[in-house]
Amino acid sequence: MEIGSPSCELCAQPGGAILWQSAACRVIRVDDPHYPGFCRVIWNEHVREMTDLDPAARIKLMQVVFAVEAVVRQLFSPHKINLASFGNMVPHVHWHIIPRWQDDRHFPEPVWGKVQREGVVARAVVSNEELATALGLALGNNEQGQ
Repeated sequence: MEIGSPSCELCAQPGGAILWQSAACRVIRVDDPHYPGFCRVIWNEHVREMTDLDPAARIKLMQVVFAVEAVVRQLFSPHKINLASFGNMVPHVHWHIIPRWQDDRHFPEPVWGKVQREGVVARAVVSNEELATALGLALGNNEQGQ
């Protein structure tokens, strides 16, 4: 992939199964059995902070984040969506879109918090292809992924 910094894992590799991409950013699915529908929107260029992007790029990125949120809500019917952009471990602009349920393993804690209950709860089964198709409809069929 080699987009920017060779030491950055989001520059060196996709970061997950690519569901949708454009010249500016990509949407990947995080493989987590506890959080089906967990996606990330990753800015392709290596930048550390949102304010490193010009105002038009910030708007473009957030339009993608909001579209992914809407698609995840539609397909997975979570009780809540968590949006997060940390970058402490990987200093490359990216957003997490995480569907949450009141009976998920961490609720009401963040998904990186203390586990509240064990086991995997059955959720809607949505394939990468179905998710990619819905994202393509919401975002436009740029270079739709796997």
